[in-house]
Order: sequence, then structure tokens, then C-alpha cells
Amino acid sequence: MPQGTFCNRTPVQTKEQLQEVLGDKGGKQYYKEMESLEVDVPALKAQLKKTMKSRLKTWLNSCMRCGLCADSCFLYIANDKDPKQVPSYKIQSTLGELVRRKGEVDTKFMMHCMDVAWSQCTCCNRCVMFCPMGIDMGVMFSYLRGLLFAQGFVPWEMKIGSGMHRVYRAQMDITTEDWVDTCEWMEEETEEEWPGLKIPVDVENADIIYTVNAREPKHYPEDLADAAILFHLAGENWTVPSEGWEETSLAMFAGDWEASRMQVQSVYDAMERLKPKRMVVTECGHAYRATVTEGPYWAGLASGKTPVESLHYVEWVAEALRTGKLKIDPAKKIKEPVTYQDSCNYIRNAGMADDVRYIMSQIAEDFREMIPNREYNYCCGGGGGLNGIGRYRQERNIGLKVKRDQILETGAKLVISPCHNCWDAIRDLEEVYHIGIKWSFLKPLLIEMVVVPDHLKPEEE
Repeated sequence: MPQGTFCNRTPVQTKEQLQEVLGDKGGKQYYKEMESLEVDVPALKAQLKKTMKSRLKTWLNSCMRCGLCADSCFLYIANDKDPKQVPSYKIQSTLGELVRRKGEVDTKFMMHCMDVAWSQCTCCNRCVMFCPMGIDMGVMFSYLRGLLFAQGFVPWEMKIGSGMHRVYRAQMDITTEDWVDTCEWMEEETEEEWPGLKIPVDVENADIIYTVNAREPKHYPEDLADAAILFHLAGENWTVPSEGWEETSLAMFAGDWEASRMQVQSVYDAMERLKPKRMVVTECGHAYRATVTEGPYWAGLASGKTPVESLHYVEWVAEALRTGKLKIDPAKKIKEPVTYQDSCNYIRNAGMADDVRYIMSQIAEDFREMIPNREYNYCCGGGGGLNGIGRYRQERNIGLKVKRDQILETGAKLVISPCHNCWDAIRDLEEVYHIGIKWSFLKPLLIEMVVVPDHLKPEEE
């Protein structure tokens, strides 16, 4: 069965393989090779027989084609209510058809499934909120992605992303030395303004172990400094691990379940090694889902829970405000109209909407809710890996229209978004549609308005 140099059924495992695939700019040769990539039907049949269990079969067979999922999907709305964008149609015409054919499918069909799985569903799970049968479309599309990945039918960027996790245990090529150097650099950068501030590495028995999104040390190291400042002001006993510091999982987006397990295990190993009381995940929704919600199952933990209690950053902020570890100067609250992007992964899938509203009550004078909101809020438009796939950029941009209209209806000029994918989508939304908004994580806003205890202020010269 012919396989290409770049597009094949072998996961990226080495730095050399990564460089080869990265060298195919934009995946031009990769996608050309995919057109000739034959389906390994016996392997696909065997995988279906081994993994297609009663829950998935029941969901596929119990769909009543009632259409209640249609208007729940932002992509259906953004595409002028195209019937082919109805969630039930999307899964029945891909996974459902693949099962009905018992794996007897060809290259053209698998490429169609790839296009649907990554450009027509972000696995946001909003449709399950409306399904009378409780069908979880996110789980089914994730399962489909896993089948496609195993056969080599995966977007170029996702192939690279899962390879990064296999090689570096991070979604980007950041070594342990790079990470530790960045921590030391940010500590040095802040020491003059914040005397005594430390970014402790590998401290055992700390109250908090803090884990991040690799994009922060790679592109936004100031985010790490901001986190350190707020932990410093709150008087937290915290640390970061030298290894196992990366929370995100492009492998999850890719459907590479072995790389997903390897990634999350590195975080759990850091917990076991350093024995912190709790973990705090940075402002990233899918990082929380990958490591806290899904991760225990990938790692085979019978409890279904992480080795230590784990919090998303909004939970820690809400706790710090409620307990007085952080105090807001009322005169420095946000005065302009502000709205908040509810992330699918820690609002809809982890129930943190109340913590978010408490934070907004403390920091904003003119908070305006998007309609709908909380667990019914629409996906940002770029989740599930869609933000980063060049092949589907136009589909992503069309999907952004729903979030654009939600924001415009609030009249807000600032959008707070404690999630990397949402932050990216809203940034790109402004670049595409020019609606005149700003966007921000929580950390830099909090630093501007938090009360600094006298003993932590720098001595005046």
C-alpha cells in the first residue's frame, strides 16, 4: 500500500522526522501525497471491531433526525443554515457511513471525513445540550479523528502537532533547558519592579504546581511573569516543574491517543515527583480538558481524577479574590463596556460559569453578557484545532461571524478571554472583520488593578 514521504500512517517520532514534515511548507506535498494514500481496510476493520463499543453504536442508532441540534451549531448558523452543516448529518455522513460500510471505504471518502471532522466540528459539545437523546457529538467526532489519524488522513498541522508532543512533550519545540531558561529570564526581568519575586523550579511539597501552554514560553513569556507576579502578591507557595510543565494537547485535536497519553503522563509524573497539594492550569480551555478531564482516562487512572486536585486559572483567581489573597482597588476597575468569552472546555464541560461571573463582578463596572452565555454560549469559532489549520482558514473565518455578532450586540469594546484558543479566535476575528475591539487574558488586567501590599512594594530611591 503506497504511502508518501510526508503523508503516511506512521506518527512523527523524531526531531529529524519533524523537520522533514515542517520543511513541506503549508503541507503542499503532504496533501498531494494524501490523494494517493490507500486505505488500509483490514486495519480499519480491526480497529472498528476493537473500539466501536455499545455507547457509540447506540448514539449512531438512536439519532431521531429531529433537527434540534441544527441551530445549536455555530457553523450551521454561519453557513446560512446549510443542511449539510447540521451536526447529526455531519456525523451520520462520516462515521455513520464508515460503520455502515464496515470500513470498506476509499481514499476519497476518508479525505471527505477528514475535511468534515476538522473543519465542520470543533468538538464544542453545544449540540449535546439540545439533543433529546443525549448524543455526545464531541466524543463521536473525536473517535472519528482517531480512526482517521491511524490511517494517515489528518491535517498537516495536526500531524506536526502530535509529533511535537511525542518528541518534546509540548506542542512546540521547547526543551527542558529552554523552559528553565525562560523561567530564569522572566524572574530577572521582574526583579527590579517586584523585589523578592521568584519563579521557583522543582520545589517539592509546594501548595501549587503551575503548568502552562507552550505558546507562553515560546511567544508570550510575559504571561509567565504575570502569573508569577499574581502568585507573589497572593503569597502563594508555588512552583513550576522542569519537566511536565506543558498542559496542552494538539495530540488530542489530532486524534493521536498514544501521544495524548504520553503528554498527560509527563504532567502526572511531575505531580508524583514534586508532591504538590494542588495544580493550577494556565488560562487555556483545552489544556484543562486534556489534562484534568480526559487525561486520567488516557493515563489509566481508575479514579478518573488527576493525581492531585487541579484547578483552572479562573478557579484560582476566584478563590484568591474571595479569600482576600488578592484585593482589587475599586478605583482601578475596568470602566469601559466589557464582555466575557465563555470557553467551551471549562464552562460547558467543567461548570465554571459562576466563578467567572464572580470575577467579573469584582473587576468590571460595566459587564455585558453575550447572548446566549454560560454553558449555552457559542464556541469562539476556532476550537478543536480549527484555529491552526491553514487548509480550513476560510471555513474558520466564516464561522467567526457568529462570535462577531454576539460581541457586537453587547456593545462592549473589550473581550476578556482566559483561553488561548478563544483569545486567538477573537484576535483573528478583529483582523478579519475590523469591529473595533480589544481582547485580553485575565492576568494583565488583574495586575493593573490589584492592591499591592506595602511590604511587597519596591523601596523608593
